[in-house]
Amino acid sequence: MGNLSDSRTAGLSVFPRQSAVGFVLDDLRDGIAAGVIRVGDRLPSEAALAARYSVSRSVVREVLRASAALGLTVTRTGKGTFVVGRQAGDLVFGDYSSADLLEVRPHVEVPAAGLAALRRTEDDLEQLQTLIEGMENETDPTVWIGLDATFHVMVAEASKNPVFAQVVRSIRSALSEQSAMLNDRSGPRRGRSDSEHRGITTAIARGSAVEAEDAMRFHLDQVHDAVVDSLSDLPPP
Repeated sequence: MGNLSDSRTAGLSVFPRQSAVGFVLDDLRDGIAAGVIRVGDRLPSEAALAARYSVSRSVVREVLRASAALGLTVTRTGKGTFVVGRQAGDLVFGDYSSADLLEVRPHVEVPAAGLAALRRTEDDLEQLQTLIEGMENETDPTVWIGLDATFHVMVAEASKNPVFAQVVRSIRSALSEQSAMLNDRSGPRRGRSDSEHRGITTAIARGSAVEAEDAMRFHLDQVHDAVVDSLSDLPPP
């Protein structure tokens, strides 16, 4: 693999965390675009990158997550992180782009929430309320991200429409990756998301399909805006 820039790393450790993430990501993108780091190359380990840039491994993990979302790299468990593209494109989460998710979710999750309000059982409602309370009290961001995706699956399952449930289950991993990215880049987003989830659950508890659909639509609109903001905050290619 070609060498990452050494001259740009001097004094990097004095930068704020977000500046460090942006700096390292920008340097990585420059190296890939210039062909210094070639498609197919394996990047150094997290520890090696952290030492090279004088940053923490958590900063490196955030950079690698962003580069994967941009479609530049892919991480294979037990093998490392490999360069798969030279130019950043749409954000990618698992097998789906952010555009894919933003386009399809309102057509699935909004009507699913409405049906959940009409068809949910008392057991469904109890599980949703327990999950909401757990999310609001959770201190581990990684655990919260998993619960976030679980919430959307549970709402779809409460609709009693197996097609809606299967579609949301099939994108669960992508939803988790998107949630991780949004909560890394937007601190207040988690609190707003908790409030939006509670609003959806409250509407489902009332048995109001209209309110449940409106609450889910509002939540997805907020996710849409957060994704767009994240795209605009990324360094230019």
